[in-house]
Formats: sequence, structure tokens, C-alpha cells
Amino acid sequence: MNTAHPYLMSLSTGDEDMAIKTSKEIDGSEVQDTERQMKTTRAQSPTKEAAFIAVVCAAQLMTQAGLSLSIAPIQSISASFGATRQDLTWASAAYSLSVGTLILVSGRLGDTYGHRLLFTIGFIWFGVWSLLGGFAVWSNQIFFDCCRAFQGIGPALLLPNAVAIFGRTYPPGPKKDMVFCLFGATAPGGFSLGATFSSLLAQRVWWPWGYWIMGVACFMFAVIGVLVIPGDDNDAEDLDAAGVSTFERLDGLGAITGVVGLVLINFAWNQACLVGWEVPYTFALLIVGALFLALFLYVERTAAFPLLPSSVFKGEVGWVLGCIAAGWSSFGILVFYYYNFLEEIEHNSGLLVTAKWAGSSLSGATAAIMTGVLMSRVPPSLIMLAAMLAFTIGLSLLATMPPGQIYWANAFLIMLITPWGMDLSFPSGTLIMSNAMPREHQGVAGSLVNTVVNYSISLGLGFAGTVERYVNTDGSNMLKGYRGASYMGVGLAGLGSVIAICFTVVTWSKSKRSQ
Repeated sequence: MNTAHPYLMSLSTGDEDMAIKTSKEIDGSEVQDTERQMKTTRAQSPTKEAAFIAVVCAAQLMTQAGLSLSIAPIQSISASFGATRQDLTWASAAYSLSVGTLILVSGRLGDTYGHRLLFTIGFIWFGVWSLLGGFAVWSNQIFFDCCRAFQGIGPALLLPNAVAIFGRTYPPGPKKDMVFCLFGATAPGGFSLGATFSSLLAQRVWWPWGYWIMGVACFMFAVIGVLVIPGDDNDAEDLDAAGVSTFERLDGLGAITGVVGLVLINFAWNQACLVGWEVPYTFALLIVGALFLALFLYVERTAAFPLLPSSVFKGEVGWVLGCIAAGWSSFGILVFYYYNFLEEIEHNSGLLVTAKWAGSSLSGATAAIMTGVLMSRVPPSLIMLAAMLAFTIGLSLLATMPPGQIYWANAFLIMLITPWGMDLSFPSGTLIMSNAMPREHQGVAGSLVNTVVNYSISLGLGFAGTVERYVNTDGSNMLKGYRGASYMGVGLAGLGSVIAICFTVVTWSKSKRSQ
């Protein structure tokens, strides 16, 4: 039997007992997976395990920092290109679009060729295009937007393989719960970190330095990852021996149809907020994208190695993904328009707005720790419901925030409450997916949640931007446009709350019947 990762030697007795107990309650293949995780060839020090957890969590940290690089210093970036703030919507949307559409494919690549390899490539790619994003200052806005799109491929490689590394390393139990919650807790901290340094550099030095420093940091994490993340076994050689082609085992047809469909739909919505739906190609792209997605679903039903195994559509997974899609699309709207409201309407600097948002790191970390404690005690449906309510309250406060109001009213409460939506939904959703999927599909498990999160952020920005364009038709009433976009976010968060309520009712009904 293959040995597993060496970090499990530091598991506490309680975690080990629970993992062994769990393995007796599941089928034979999962028993083998758990035993593989519990065995090791050599003991590792707690220091090295801490370094392992830190560098894997850095994938989430740097992803969210990368998102904030075009939001916090948006005034400085738009000025350098002679563009309007609305023109820079693509700088944020293109990044999230790449992350959301390519994650599913990269998770399958990790399952096939090794998660550590794809994790390392992800940081290197992230670093290269971060550097080029800074150099775009000497080019034009189109090149900058393209750099942001290619930059997003790095996190697309990182996130699912980071989740898979944790999923393959730790068996189900309290320790795995807490590690995944730590992974989620870095999200608000990463956004605040990126926003702080990018705003500071834009105000005191030059905004490209934020991208250049990001690139250097990514290269450093790639090196550390090679040193502290152990190699993992994969099934590529077995499939080669069985005569399975690379295109087939990667579900090439499914990857092509799925990615093209997602990109076209997302592009149509985000382009509509710039040119309007009166332009024929926006409708055409939307229709063609929908047809590609329909073809993707058909291909997945007949594929030998589908990107979406049938197990992802069973049980509570569908409810969880529905909640995450609605909630995180509203979160993208909240962050983008929170910054724009305080900068454009209240005339705060990007650095000051970042300072006002900085407390979200502590709030989010608290929420993530609470999630780790609650996962084994509270039904996931209630955790999701609490997350969706946090998103809804945050967007409602943003939509009704009056100009000139003191910070300690709506703006402070938004910063305090919204991270609970992030760090209740993401860790719990990721854990549910990881525990529902076998060991060989941990990359797919990590992919699906991250795909929904990041694609929803980009799509939500497209929805909100389109609403803003048609509410503020002549561009003379910026506040009215922001209100319309924020109410779009309230609607999406409210939809998430409705899905979570239905999820809670269904879970409660099943529990009553089982009793």
C-alpha cells in the first residue's frame, strides 16, 4: 500500500481515533484512502508541518491579494491610462473570470500529474504575469486587462491543488476541519493585505510596484512549496499503461466546451456594462455561450473521465453550490462598490478606504475559527444560512448608506459583518465537497467550490455594472448608479438566503424521517 504524506504524524490522539472510527463507517476504498493518509514513513516536526500549512494557505492569501490590486488603487490606475473608473471594471472582472473558468481544468490536471507540480507552476505563472501587469504602465489599458486575465490563470492553478493537497493529507476529523478553516480565514486577510500595500505604494511611490512585489513574492512561495510540500502519487502512469490518451483522461472535449461556454457568458455580461445590450454581439455571445454549456453537460454524461463526476450532484452538494454562487456574486459587488462609494462619493483616498476595511481580516478569521468549531456540531445548512444572511445584511447596508454618514454606522458594520459570509460559506462548502469525494478526485472537489466562488464574483460584477449603466443612463448621477448596482447585490444575496432556507428545511425533513 502506498504511503501518505508525512505530516500526519503530528495528528493528536483524538484526531487519529476519530479518523479511524470514520474509516470503519465508510466503504472499502475509502478505508484504504484513510489508512494511506494515516501511515507515514518518517515523522516530521511541528515546525515543518506549520510551514506546510502556511505555504498552502498562501495560495488563498495571494489570490485575494491579487483581486484587490486593481480595486484599491483604481483611481491611480485609471489616471495613468487616461481611462474612467467604469472602464477599469474589466481589470477586476478579467482576473476573476480566468480564475473561475480554468479552475476545474487545473484540478483535473493536478489529479492526473500531481498537485504539488501544478501548485508550483501556479505560483510561477502568477509571478510572471504579476510582473508584466506592472510593466503594462508603459503600454495601454487593453494590455493591462490582458495581463490581469493571464494573471488569473495562476490562482486557477493554485486554489484547487491547494485544497487537494490538504484533502489528500488529512483524513476527515477536527484537524482537517480546522486546517480548511485556516485556509478560508486567509481570504479577507489577503484582500486587506493586497489593498493596503497597493494603496500605499500607489499613493507614496507608484502603483506598478504593487504588481512587481506580488511577482517576487509568488516566486518565493513557489520555492518554499517545493521544499515543504511532499510529492504525491497520481494515476497518470496507470492510465498510460491502460492505453488511455491524455485528451481522454483530461476530458478535453468537456474542458473545451465548458471553458468556452463560461467565458462567453461572462464576457457578454461584463461587456454589456460598457457598450450596452443594444450592441448585437453581446446577445450573440450570450446565446452561443449558453449553447456551449448545454453541449458541455451532454458531453459530461458520456465522458469516460468527466470533469464533473456524478457524485458531485448527490446529496447536499447542489444546495451548497447554489448558496455559494448567489452569496459570492453579491460579495464581488459589495467590495467593488464599497471602495467606489467611499472613494468617489466620500472622496476618501484608496489608502483610507483600505484602512476602513482592514478590520475585516480579524472579523473573517474569527468567523473561520467559529466554522471549524461548529462544523462537527451544527448542520451545514444552518452554517450556510448564517453566511447568506451576513451577505444580505452587508449589501443592504451598502445600498442604503447615505453620503456624508459617519464611518461607524453603515460602513463599519459592512466591514464587520460581510466577512462572516465569506468565512462561514467557503470553508464549510470546501469541507463538504472534500469529504464527499474520493481521494483520487480531491482536485475536482477543490476545483468546483473555487470555480463557483471566483466565477460568481466576475459574473456578479457584470450584473451590477449592467444595472449601473442603465440606472445612471447619462452618467450624471453616480450615486443613483451605485444604488442600483448595490440593490442588484441585495437581490443575489437574498436569493442565496432563500436557497439556504430551502436547504435547511430539506435537511431537517430528512433528519426527522431518519429518526
